Amino acid sequence: KFIMTTTFDTTRYQDKATIQRLLHNAKTIAIVGLSSNVLRASYFVGAYLQSHGYRIIPVNPRESEVLGEKSYETLMDVPVAIDVVNVFRAPAALPDIAKDAVAIKASSLWCQFTVINEHGALIGEKGGLSVIMDLCIKVEHARYIGRMHWLGFNTNRITSVREGLQ
Repeated sequence: KFIMTTTFDTTRYQDKATIQRLLHNAKTIAIVGLSSNVLRASYFVGAYLQSHGYRIIPVNPRESEVLGEKSYETLMDVPVAIDVVNVFRAPAALPDIAKDAVAIKASSLWCQFTVINEHGALIGEKGGLSVIMDLCIKVEHARYIGRMHWLGFNTNRITSVREGLQ
């Protein structure tokens, strides 16, 4: 049995270059826990990403359709290739989600704020996934691509390049 440590440092799963690469290269994002409730953070994030050109695949057994897309019970049921598995679930669910993300050959596992589980991160890493943890994909998109930097926020990126990273 895996034992969680209380000193787990998520900063190793918050690499700026990895975040930018994932955001620039991803086309299809499966959101595990996506809700049709417009007041839920998962819905807001999904709608934002969809409005910025990403294909959103809802994964939630309680939903039939969200944001105009068919919802699937599990990642294993999704019939298309997934670039990013974005997780809006309790941390305890992460190891099983990470196993499924590896099994479907997703390229990355993105765990939203407070979705922190060391074992889940290690499963993803060992399975070849890029893992981002304890960050919001919408906030990071706005920081690096969505022009948040035009408002004066420090994005820690100085460039005139508006396309992808070289």
